[in-house]
Amino acid sequence: MTVTSKRLSKQDCVDLRLQLADLGYGQAEAETPESFARRLHPVPEHLRALDPNVVLVVGPRGSGKSALFKASFEDRDVADAITEWMPRATILGSQANSSEWRRAYPAGTDFPDTQALAKWADSDETAKKIWHAMLVRHLADRFEPQQREALKSMLQPSAVSVGEILAAYDGPETSPTAALDELEQRLQREDSRIYLGYDELDTLGGFDWAVMARMVRGLVAFWSDYSRRWRRIRAKVFLRSDLFRRHAGMGTADFAKLAAKRAELAWSDAALLAMLVKRIANTSGRLAAYCKSARIRFDEHRVLGLIPEIKEARKAYPLLERLSGEFMGAGKKKGFVRNWVLAHLRDGNDRVSPRTLVRLIEQAAGKEAVNLAVGAPRLIHPTALRQALDDVSDNHVTQGISDEWPWLAGVRERLTGNRLVPWVRKELVDLFDAGWAGAWGRYGGRDVRPPVDQPADFVDYLIDLGVFRRRSDERIDVPDLYLSGLNLRRKGGVRRRPRANAGA
Repeated sequence: MTVTSKRLSKQDCVDLRLQLADLGYGQAEAETPESFARRLHPVPEHLRALDPNVVLVVGPRGSGKSALFKASFEDRDVADAITEWMPRATILGSQANSSEWRRAYPAGTDFPDTQALAKWADSDETAKKIWHAMLVRHLADRFEPQQREALKSMLQPSAVSVGEILAAYDGPETSPTAALDELEQRLQREDSRIYLGYDELDTLGGFDWAVMARMVRGLVAFWSDYSRRWRRIRAKVFLRSDLFRRHAGMGTADFAKLAAKRAELAWSDAALLAMLVKRIANTSGRLAAYCKSARIRFDEHRVLGLIPEIKEARKAYPLLERLSGEFMGAGKKKGFVRNWVLAHLRDGNDRVSPRTLVRLIEQAAGKEAVNLAVGAPRLIHPTALRQALDDVSDNHVTQGISDEWPWLAGVRERLTGNRLVPWVRKELVDLFDAGWAGAWGRYGGRDVRPPVDQPADFVDYLIDLGVFRRRSDERIDVPDLYLSGLNLRRKGGVRRRPRANAGA
């Protein structure tokens, strides 16, 4: 019996579930180029990010910034394939074959470490100089020999020797802008471009929030000043939405123009479901056949693999219903699967990230891997979806603590004694205020603090991030995406068994 048949054997279902349980969630860094290309779903609206005139690329956590950055600056074959598949995309303009794409940050040992930044990046203006100097050092291999000789005092010191580099930068014999101007003129004569990519900017300063804020403002200020001066030396600054809103704004006319042209990485329901279908179909031939049996139509590209023809969310509904049935229970009163899946993954800003959607299906399939009671062709019982939601929440919070938001551990710890949501705002502010002076987490062996100075501002910050949600009655709620991970439950909800990490 093949997977294209309406009836699948029990062993077919077990095999397909095992494949669904490994869709490559969180493996982008370790994926082979072939696997990365086949799992990546290029969203046409996102490709505007690589228009030569767009400098700022803004998106929330998990929106695909790093995948787009990798496709642009680390795997050029994928970028070329996207251009081939979408010939009208402004990904590279008409200079696709004469552009050089360079990763300017992160840059490892070629960039100052957190201690050096903490010592020297004491103002926005100094941070701006550091970025200018690092750009000169990064592009020095493209300078003429006499230029490198003239800039020797700025190029020779180690990247951590920020004091020496800044002293040379300010020296009367040094002209870093002139060297870049000459490179700009040469690129014009060659009809070529150099793109500089900046990603993972939340790591600047090692969770010293003041240093990170100055470095982010300095970078944006630098390119606000120079993006109109240089048309062949171009930047792509990939910035998390909350950092853009809180730290990038400069209030200058140049910044306003830069911000007005920014690309926002937002995901529609149709794009999310198309991404999920593409990842499933390109995982194995048998899963591709399973998708096609749900009346999903595909284009096929030699590099990008099977690309689903899903322009509207409803085009993906037949596959969701084939996977889990039409309803979350015995009938309509339990809700439709097609609505439940995305609704329960939304953060406080009603956004769903691609990674959480993939994770939900992986976890649910893993729970069903040896369950032979689910009737074919279904592979995932709605109960497994509900259980998987807690796993997704736990993973989302844990990953946030280990990566971008180490202070989230302190939020979870302080909420342990007040587990029922929603809360009156003052109740929450007072709860944070009572524990404000203590540590909120650990990073690199050091205590970390929230990125704001007052408990009331911290509540607003958590709402801005989507960790919390402000209800119409002004009470503060927590979306399902964070509920289990923060060891919380909704008033009137089913009591969960205590977990090992409760209050950790």
